[in-house]
Amino acid sequence: PAANIPVTLMRDDQKIGHAVTDSDGRISDLLGNGALESGQYQLNFDVADYFARQASETLYETIPVKFVIRDTSRHYHIPLLLSPFGYSTYRGS
Repeated sequence: PAANIPVTLMRDDQKIGHAVTDSDGRISDLLGNGALESGQYQLNFDVADYFARQASETLYETIPVKFVIRDTSRHYHIPLLLSPFGYSTYRGS
């Protein structure tokens, strides 16, 4: 798990949430008391300092993940699988 990675949630180029991953590499509440609306969003994972702490070279400083919310009644879990020279993401359960 990647701890202490700052993550910012954006909508329409506006910052609507910010948090840092915990020791399990998770964020329990990115919006505080806010709620998601239908639309396009982007998560920005700021990974440069994480790799610097690992004394590891990396190709990426920030990883943007764009996604669409269509059904606001559903739970959205978007894991980021990370390595110094690649990453993948998916919709988790």
